[in-house]
Amino acid sequence: MATFQYQALTTEGRLMAGTIEAADRDQAADQLGRMNLQVNSLDAAAREKPRTPVGRNEFLLFNQQLAALTRAGIPLERGLRELAHDIASGAMRRLVVAIADDLEAGVGIEEAFAKHQRSFPPLYGRILKAGVETGRLSEMLTSLNRHLEMSGQTRRIIFEAFTYPAVVFTMASLIVTGILLYIVPQFREVLEEMVGGHLPGLTLGLFAMASNVVAFWGIVGVVVGVVVLTWLGLSATPGGRRFQESVIVRIPLIGRVYHSSVLARMAEAMSMMVAAGCDMPACLRLGAGASGSERAVLEAEMVASQVEQGVGILEAGQFSHMVPRLFFYSMQLGAQRNELQDNLHSLSRMYADHTRCIQARLETVALPIMIIFLGGFVAMMVMALFLPMVQVITSLSAAS
Repeated sequence: MATFQYQALTTEGRLMAGTIEAADRDQAADQLGRMNLQVNSLDAAAREKPRTPVGRNEFLLFNQQLAALTRAGIPLERGLRELAHDIASGAMRRLVVAIADDLEAGVGIEEAFAKHQRSFPPLYGRILKAGVETGRLSEMLTSLNRHLEMSGQTRRIIFEAFTYPAVVFTMASLIVTGILLYIVPQFREVLEEMVGGHLPGLTLGLFAMASNVVAFWGIVGVVVGVVVLTWLGLSATPGGRRFQESVIVRIPLIGRVYHSSVLARMAEAMSMMVAAGCDMPACLRLGAGASGSERAVLEAEMVASQVEQGVGILEAGQFSHMVPRLFFYSMQLGAQRNELQDNLHSLSRMYADHTRCIQARLETVALPIMIIFLGGFVAMMVMALFLPMVQVITSLSAAS
């Protein structure tokens, strides 16, 4: 498919400009004709350089400002132009101006943002369209801000949950390695002379460990490299990502942090989709997609398909593993009482609080475990070095 730029007149005589995708120029002209547009010019569009997504913090600020402007009653295209004056990034400013130009040229809001879909989060154009059509644009933008903040928060919680034990373990490994490399070997000759070469088994084990510590970390490095490459390879396919998730959720505490964070993001995204007027199956599919979980996407698709066939949400979700029964039960009650959006938002808050609680427990447990491990290993090394001295003292006491 090729992209063509056009200028055309509407049936009311209004000049309209934009782009259209078609196999060739004749097909593009035919499509415009079916849209009741009188074509003035139609040329092949220059190929645009691929755009990189807008930064998370930059987009969050932009969305907050846009919500404030729409809350003040300023039309969307005018609000975008006003925002463009205050945006520091030149690329972001040009992007906002281009969208405002499209809106003023008569392009629909969803289509205007779809043209720049690589630069914005998924579903952004659809959310704006729903907000404009329902007259709740400011509310929708505020809800999206809340979802983005929660998404960033849960990602940060997962990152902290993984990195905190890793940093402590790395520091402990460096300390122990330093002792084995530079301190333990200094005692070998002295202790062998002291006991005539007959060292206790624990001491011999410690010296063997010190002699092979470099080779040991070399093997560990190779194993870790293979695991990382395999893990990255699994990330390339949906099936591989589902396998990754099945591994992560089985890790004590860390798995629960990940699971709860996925459910928090999914519930908040679904709450936003309900506010946008989406039906139940669409909410399930879009919410699971926004959660970032392939397992949730797969299960949501199966549940949504059954709901479309007339099966109740609770019955459809009975075989789901990633999304718990409580989640579907709360959805069913919310739909029956016309409180689905509030129930989903409450679920999101509950799972977010649960995530923070487990993270705090993980941090509380991880440090003592690491200290006990390091302290036990150091105590073993001290005991191994002092056992020959105890053996000599015992021999002297027996001889006297």
